[in-house]
Amino acid sequence: MVSRPADRQMLEAYGSRVRGSLLGGAIGDALGGPVEFWDLDRIHRGCGREGVREYVPEDVGGTIAYGRITDDTQMTLFTVEGMIRASVRTDRGLGFTVAVLHHAYDRWLDTQLLPRPDGERDSWLITERWLYSRRAPGNTCLDALKVARDGERRIRPFGGAARNQSKGCGGVMRSAPFGLLPPWTWASLQSQFDAAAEAAGYTHGHRTGQLASGALAVLIGAIMRGQDLAEAVDTMLEQLRQYEHHEGTTHAIEQAVDAAREPASAAAIEELGDGWVAEEALGIAVYAALAYPEPSEICDALALAVTHSGDSDSTGAICGNILGALHGETALPPVLAFEVEGRGTILTLADDFIYEFTAGDRLHGDYGPDTRWGIRYPGW
Repeated sequence: MVSRPADRQMLEAYGSRVRGSLLGGAIGDALGGPVEFWDLDRIHRGCGREGVREYVPEDVGGTIAYGRITDDTQMTLFTVEGMIRASVRTDRGLGFTVAVLHHAYDRWLDTQLLPRPDGERDSWLITERWLYSRRAPGNTCLDALKVARDGERRIRPFGGAARNQSKGCGGVMRSAPFGLLPPWTWASLQSQFDAAAEAAGYTHGHRTGQLASGALAVLIGAIMRGQDLAEAVDTMLEQLRQYEHHEGTTHAIEQAVDAAREPASAAAIEELGDGWVAEEALGIAVYAALAYPEPSEICDALALAVTHSGDSDSTGAICGNILGALHGETALPPVLAFEVEGRGTILTLADDFIYEFTAGDRLHGDYGPDTRWGIRYPGW
């Protein structure tokens, strides 16, 4: 499962990109969360003509809070945790299976239904009390996960596809971690695409919602392989076109590429859609990243990605995932990075992801399931 590169510099760059992608996604999410239901005029009145460039304060029980994440980051963290546990499962001879992710999302569901940890789960992440907070989770995700855990009706087992026809952005906004697997391991771009699409399908039954999720994984996977952003977008489109029913997602991305050839504007984003559905959310995020692709422009890109009348937290999160992977952790705006909610948990989980996929054989491997690492990340 693990194949370490000989080049230490390559390994360090990889770690910075993983941390950058997960933290960048959280920053974009937190920038967009408070304005998710604001129209563009209200954003301009409240935040200025340059858009959302700093965290909008929120009143939380009489206390002013800044940088609060939403369900986008919550579910992304459980994607990471599920991927680690799937990898541990492989060293137990059980094989890597994306279905482990379905159980991870079921643990996230607990954070939405319970007031606090109940001690019944075996994950360290599920004990993080700050995650027990509803942050406008999508009804599609909630309903699909509730159906899957219904032991009496058994409408579908864990690992089965949702039977709805939703192509909402709740699948793509949590799919970036699939692209973060080390490029020197077993993971190919096609396998990353397929894994992300399958995992999105646990909650979103429409093929477009699944394909957009796979496309994001390939975009980030191509970046992790050293491609620049424009090359990675081309690679994403090339991979995407190999699947049936790709046309809607392909069209949204091609629109974004065309729009990025002109000066950046919030009006251009309004033409790309509002981001509530998967292909539009991905297209808006890609547009903002292409409009401001340089490391010094990350704040400009994130502001562009969230300054519109639609699903600002999801488009901001995806844009942050992309640019964080492209430029690494140190390029992120420090004034936003230090204040984002859950930074300690996010970076701990990022580091654990790096450990598992670069040195997992030294954490468990022949030592079996009873190591402290195996207890922290059981393989199911």
